[in-house]
Amino acid sequence: MAIGVAITMKSEAMLNAWGRIQWFEEHMGVDGGSRLGYKLIGMLITGIGILLVTGLYGSFMTGLLSPLITAGK
Repeated sequence: MAIGVAITMKSEAMLNAWGRIQWFEEHMGVDGGSRLGYKLIGMLITGIGILLVTGLYGSFMTGLLSPLITAGK
């Protein structure tokens, strides 16, 4: 969770360290699409971290994938 928060807060440092992400530059903004990309990645990691810490990851994944699981039956 802390890694996700750090990535979100330090998106400029991430951009300077690892450079631009071409997909985000093309699809997510005129200037600064990679910054937005790093923030989205950081928030995703933070969200997964919160689910893991609270013990809700299994139920979340079951709920998310239940349409795929029940469709095969």
